[in-house]
Amino acid sequence: MDQETLMTIAGYGKFFIILFVFVVFYSYAFSIYKRQRTGERDFEKYSNLVHDDSFDSAPLEKRDNSIEKND
Repeated sequence: MDQETLMTIAGYGKFFIILFVFVVFYSYAFSIYKRQRTGERDFEKYSNLVHDDSFDSAPLEKRDNSIEKND
């Protein structure tokens, strides 16, 4: 193959990689927006964690400590 063909293939490869990253990023951003809007998760609590990160602050979410042990 000559250099022009290799540059064309590299150009198409870069385009599809950027397109893939674009689709993944915007689908992730939409899922965060949808979860915030439906009330499934409150991301405002996580953003406030930056300002209140002391050891004595209250936990953001309750943990389920009932783990079944399989002996």
